[in-house]
Amino acid sequence: MADGTFQQDANNQDATDKALAALYAGAPDSVSFRKLRKRILRQTLEAIRAYSMIDANAPRPRWLVCLSGGKDSYSLLAALVDLKWRGALDAEILACNLDQGQPGFPKHVLPDFLARLGVAYRIENRDTYSIVTEKIPQGKTYCSLCSRLRRGHLYRIAREEGCAGVVLGHHRDDALETFLLNLFHGGALSAMAPKLLNDEGDLLVLRPLIHCAEKDLAKFAADMKFPIIPCDLCGSQDGLQRAMMKKLLDDWEEKAPGRRATMWRALQNVRPGHLADATLNDFASFFPKNSG
Repeated sequence: MADGTFQQDANNQDATDKALAALYAGAPDSVSFRKLRKRILRQTLEAIRAYSMIDANAPRPRWLVCLSGGKDSYSLLAALVDLKWRGALDAEILACNLDQGQPGFPKHVLPDFLARLGVAYRIENRDTYSIVTEKIPQGKTYCSLCSRLRRGHLYRIAREEGCAGVVLGHHRDDALETFLLNLFHGGALSAMAPKLLNDEGDLLVLRPLIHCAEKDLAKFAADMKFPIIPCDLCGSQDGLQRAMMKKLLDDWEEKAPGRRATMWRALQNVRPGHLADATLNDFASFFPKNSG
């Protein structure tokens, strides 16, 4: 594409070695950092394996790893590069940033970071910001429409690049916040799937960090001194319901440590027979054998 920026393929072993060395060049040499890094890698690999993100019977997939410039997507890329270097990830990596034309977006930050790593990448410039500001009334949040437009472009880019999966940096806390949002505001028991097929059935959406805690990723990103790009450049973040859910979880965690971990286990332990969803339970057939 004319507006894309491309870098050489970095999926051979020499390039992966170079990327890993560049990635950790300024990392702390401490026991606590090594433990943190090991925990994130272990949880990422656990998720990749637990949710069959790679088909062992298919050719090596190419993954479009979405990079926003936030702590989570940087940590995602770092974990995947690290796992690839260790021989634990049999997938090609193409990092991708979609520049949506938000005011003040520093266009040089991600290309400079990715070029230093030598990771294959594509920068796509699409002014969705103007579309969103035109359609959304002033004072309303842009996030929903912005997300839909971004998703459409990422799917298109994945197809153009021959990628089997669109890889996102959502973590455990994102899934829990989404669960509460849907519970309190959407009227549904729904969260974030670690792996799903898009509506067209031709692309996987993958979330390898789904077992990772946000606080771990925040500490990792700070230790790594990633060049973080703020997520509120559009000015549409104030008063978001998600922030309320995050505060609710923080309050629970402070009063009863371990609540997030317990809630995550609950999302992995669904019991349809204890729910009132008639699409999951044939209530008309639920009668004692000797009735009537």
